[in-house]
Amino acid sequence: MKAGTSSFFERVYEVVIHIPQGKVTSYGAIARYLGSGGSSRMVGWAMNSSHNFSSKIPAHRVINRNGLLTGKHHFSTPTLMQELLENEGIAVVDDQVQNFEQLFWDPAKELNE
Repeated sequence: MKAGTSSFFERVYEVVIHIPQGKVTSYGAIARYLGSGGSSRMVGWAMNSSHNFSSKIPAHRVINRNGLLTGKHHFSTPTLMQELLENEGIAVVDDQVQNFEQLFWDPAKELNE
């Protein structure tokens, strides 16, 4: 992906819209893919603002590197993130995605540059 004139948040959203249903990725994986490995927190901020950009951005599919739903408090209800994941067949126990390694979607492997 080329930086071009798009903002960092827009570049994050361009990655996130490609996460398939039933898969998850991490803030760090997105940051690394964008060439900003130390910007995981910025990816989190982008996810927190994604509802202002478009309702089509599946922010619920972006979790932390340990499979935890650390962004759940930024949804309209504290359980919505989990509910959206479970609706896609993803098991969540105690705010943690089960089988995280099998469900992990790595943009560096899945998206062409």
